[in-house]
Amino acid sequence: MAQTQQLGQQIGPFLAVDPAVDRMRAIRSARHPADGVAVFNRVYLTVTEEIGHAIAAGAFEDRRAAAALDARLAGRYLTAVDAVTAGAPVPACWRPLFRYRRHPGVRPLQFALAGLNAQVGHDLALAVVDACRDLECAPADLEDEFDRVGDVLVLLEERIREELLPGPEVLELADPLTHLLGCWSLDRARDGAWLAARSLWQLRGLPELAGEFTERLDRSVGLVGRMLLTPLTGP
Repeated sequence: MAQTQQLGQQIGPFLAVDPAVDRMRAIRSARHPADGVAVFNRVYLTVTEEIGHAIAAGAFEDRRAAAALDARLAGRYLTAVDAVTAGAPVPACWRPLFRYRRHPGVRPLQFALAGLNAQVGHDLALAVVDACRDLECAPADLEDEFDRVGDVLVLLEERIREELLPGPEVLELADPLTHLLGCWSLDRARDGAWLAARSLWQLRGLPELAGEFTERLDRSVGLVGRMLLTPLTGP
């Protein structure tokens, strides 16, 4: 967990995404490619690299804000990975992915979208609040960066579905898989994350209420994640 804490200590005048990329590359090297966490990690590594390139190229009007949001978002995923390694409690939104990561009846596409669900449905809202505290601004000041990061995630979701959806050779899985994954939308999750971030910001002076709101958000996103990982074949 020290490495994730070290990443968090870099919150300052400008946030580089390089430490998060290095961590995710290390996770990719250490896990079997079929492991559900490795499947999501590969997807998220691609996202982080693309956002990093976009920040470096000046695609974001406020590079500092974009880097802060991206680093905070990555940090929450890496903290979950470290917690599992240490045997510590894991947020409910991430538990299904870690619990079912080796289940033979769960398809790679399900693993990838379950991870995105945890990140967008829960972690993104908290990352906005974290970044606002770091930058001493309000969520409205990060709305452009939030939208741009969300646009990258939407494009990535489309790529995930194209690359990981089973082909004709496993057609018997296609109908239930298509039905299952059609129940979740990244656009809706992103809209919910923005509303949750604004709500949490308004509740920042009421820590008990904010904590209850965050816990309920975590549990509800975890429930969706468990649904997305419904096994489609027997063990």
